[in-house]
Amino acid sequence: MRIVILGTAWPYRGGLSAFNERLAREFMREGHEVEILTFTMQYPDFLFPGKTQYSSDPCPADLRIRRVLNSVNPLSWIRTGRLIRRMHADLLVIKFWIPLMAPCLGMVARIARRGGTRVVSVLDNVIPHEPKPWDGLLIRYFVHSVHEFVAMSESVLNDCNRFEKRAPKRLCPHPLYDNFGEPVPKAEARRLLALPIDKTCLLFFGFIRDYKGLDLLMRAYADPRMADNEKVCLVVAGEFYNNGEQYARLEKELHEEGRIIWRTDFIPDDKVRLYFSAADLVVQPYKSATQSGVTQIAYHFVRPMLVTRVGGLAEIVPAGKAGYVCEVDEKAVADALVDYVSHRDDQAWNDRLHRNIEIEKQKYAWSRMTAAILNSETSC
Repeated sequence: MRIVILGTAWPYRGGLSAFNERLAREFMREGHEVEILTFTMQYPDFLFPGKTQYSSDPCPADLRIRRVLNSVNPLSWIRTGRLIRRMHADLLVIKFWIPLMAPCLGMVARIARRGGTRVVSVLDNVIPHEPKPWDGLLIRYFVHSVHEFVAMSESVLNDCNRFEKRAPKRLCPHPLYDNFGEPVPKAEARRLLALPIDKTCLLFFGFIRDYKGLDLLMRAYADPRMADNEKVCLVVAGEFYNNGEQYARLEKELHEEGRIIWRTDFIPDDKVRLYFSAADLVVQPYKSATQSGVTQIAYHFVRPMLVTRVGGLAEIVPAGKAGYVCEVDEKAVADALVDYVSHRDDQAWNDRLHRNIEIEKQKYAWSRMTAAILNSETSC
């Protein structure tokens, strides 16, 4: 098939780019002709909360990526839709993640489908983590421009049904992020990152936003049962997407200065495998969620996880098999951390946990995602 993927890709960085580029490679592996159409401007700078939107890596040599779409210029939406029609694309795949993009992506989809192109949206979110009063109007505009949907969690599927009941919908969990390379020995990863060699390492990874619950984790880490344990360290690796001063104040209030290792620059792709190889437990104490790419990186590197019971996280991380699932509560998070640390010297317990993770990760092959998008018999 001739497939166009519309959305974030190089030169933009982050999880959306990683997803679209990895999806393109899987379609190509299966024999399809694929091109990614990405943005000339994704967000105006004043709307972007991080330091930069752009990757410092070179353009992927194996992918066809064309920059054509300006998210705030309706003329470029029309041009992009007409371009897809001239390409005679059989399939247009759109990753939807935020209502702000609904007018842009929805207009392109409407124009493209008039030329006979089937439009499928892979839904990161439908209702955003930080909702606004006008979101519903924008969401309806987008979902009514799409033929079919693939949701990556049950909660997102249910959200989509609130806005569009008739279009076909399929559920397929977020595939593994297996594009960051293979693990390295834990001691080597910690040496390269200048992390303690002999401590249990708890990893909070990814962009730091309020809904991700870093404050909850910091309070759990300050629990007396953890605070007195000198053989545990917390590593926070990711760029602030909100005011980092609140965490500095909380660190001081909790008397945790020196106990938390802060790495708050953007983590480039070539360093991701080092952080996950260095980690013992990946902690995602989210206050709201749909699914998480961090979970799928942890699966790839066979790292146990602690997640909260929000959105689709508990669907992906079965309690007792791949790690811990707890309530959005600092004591519940602390209880899980204490239990994990208490088992660190139990080799049989750790071996069983890692075997379970190896089994669970088999569910998240990229071929399942492409099958769900193509609506083949082998879909999720």
